[in-house]
Amino acid sequence: MEADAPQYISGLLRAWSEGDQTALERLIPIVDAKLRRIAEHYLRRNRPAATMDTSSLVNEAYLRLLDVKQVGWHDRVHFFALSSGIMRGILVDHVRARRSAKRGRGVQPLPLDEAIAASPAPDSDLVAIDEALNELSKVDPRRGRVVELRFFGGLSVEETAEALSVSPATVMRDWTVAKLFLMRELTRGVSP
Repeated sequence: MEADAPQYISGLLRAWSEGDQTALERLIPIVDAKLRRIAEHYLRRNRPAATMDTSSLVNEAYLRLLDVKQVGWHDRVHFFALSSGIMRGILVDHVRARRSAKRGRGVQPLPLDEAIAASPAPDSDLVAIDEALNELSKVDPRRGRVVELRFFGGLSVEETAEALSVSPATVMRDWTVAKLFLMRELTRGVSP
């Protein structure tokens, strides 16, 4: 069986989840390129906000994946979907930490409306998108996952459908509705 075949990767994931550390050692070189593409996708979409590089993001994701206990990996799509969510969390945490470190360095407080107008968009955008996505996930968890997998993870419609066990048409409908929800959330309170 070819080393990057989906069945081979899924088998290694199952073996790893059952405690086989050699499976993990064989898995990492195979999935590394896809994880780097996911990381590059995130960083490209959020370049000004993300001061991390691809290697740092992937390495941090590996560390967090190693901490995930008792995951019964279904297949490679499940693995990449979880990895995508982990990377999103890493970037949002990174932006929040950067923003927190910048607070209070001799800057005079501004009224909220002036602060919004004066704030640099990139950090705010990533955190605002994350917050809007969290709201969507509360209302409709599947649509939230569709956005996470498509927007943040860079998965195709077919890969997203496979990860969520729905049809590609359902993914497209969810994607359309989710984008409208997020647009409304992101523009709420913004004057024309």
